[in-house]
Amino acid sequence: MKPVYFDHNATTRIDDAVLDAMLPYFQQEFGNASSRHSYGINARRAIDKSRRQVADAVGVQPVQVIFTSGGSEANNLFIRGAADSLKPGNLFISAIEHPCVLKPAQALARRSCDPWVVHQLAVNPSGQIDLDAAYRAMNEYKPGLVSVMLANNETGVIQDVAGIAELARAQGATIHTDAIQGLGKIPVDFAALKVHAMTLSAHKIYGPKGAAALIVDKRLLLKPLIYGGGHENGLRSGTENIPAIVGFGVACELAQVRMAGTAQHITKLRDQLEKGLVAMGAVIFGAGAERISNTCYFALPDIEGDTLVVKLDKAGFAVAAGAACSSVNPGQSHVLSAMQVDPMFARCAVRVSLGNSNILEQVEDFLRVMQCIVAELKQISSLSI
Repeated sequence: MKPVYFDHNATTRIDDAVLDAMLPYFQQEFGNASSRHSYGINARRAIDKSRRQVADAVGVQPVQVIFTSGGSEANNLFIRGAADSLKPGNLFISAIEHPCVLKPAQALARRSCDPWVVHQLAVNPSGQIDLDAAYRAMNEYKPGLVSVMLANNETGVIQDVAGIAELARAQGATIHTDAIQGLGKIPVDFAALKVHAMTLSAHKIYGPKGAAALIVDKRLLLKPLIYGGGHENGLRSGTENIPAIVGFGVACELAQVRMAGTAQHITKLRDQLEKGLVAMGAVIFGAGAERISNTCYFALPDIEGDTLVVKLDKAGFAVAAGAACSSVNPGQSHVLSAMQVDPMFARCAVRVSLGNSNILEQVEDFLRVMQCIVAELKQISSLSI
């Protein structure tokens, strides 16, 4: 059996059309976009086109797109760049944010000079932010900055970002959303979400690693993380990664064209997958909430997630025990902890994230393999008692 990739929330294979668009910019069109000769002019035109493609994907003007090296840099640019442009105050983030939001927020709180006070917005057992609790917290502690992700990378649960933005704006706060996992899976509209800034990334939508963007309100004040030649409207200096930026633009364009059909196809696969897993006794985290269609985060009692991931990999299925970006620090998922999942049960968590190339036969094969592995592990467990 050919290996099956079920870890698309970690990264995706570059689409053939994306790769084809990128290839000329490695050799034939290798100019520096800051140069004034024809090589540089062609490079600048390529960046301008990509900026329009990314902007169109979320309904903004090209000038609002600031290219970065990745989602982590874009999130840091907002958290740290906005904080350094304001008087220190209260910073609100959800308890389930990606580490590249959590860590810079914690760093701001630890500053010896002008620290910020960080507040975490709690989620319910389904992984959704409690809007009533958020309202009370923001009334008690007036926020200066707020960052809430659109779709969680582990559970796939979608947050009411527009509702939270209304609460934040009513208090005069600046609000950001990490929309990386939502782009290409659900409609993402900057204005409809009512945010001041938004993070996007290429490699989650069949584009290349090394390209991402911070989408900004034209009135938003940010201090750059990287100073230099003044690239990206002075917010991100450094020679642009033109092949990756070109790939990002094409990936955004393809994602918009394919989104509806892909979501319908993947939803069918996930429903079949979860039906089979539940029949084995699995619990689906976030099942009671609205989720992006490709994500299934589950646990089987008394079967450790890491063990299951290794067994499945040997059987030809690539899945994850939580988030890939946290794999260097294995342990309990902070997302499941925020959802009040028992720590011992949280150790059993496994994430399957489907992609547009997956098919029903792969899901059926996965379920058959799962049944064999689960039976084997339960037998070993019973013999060891």
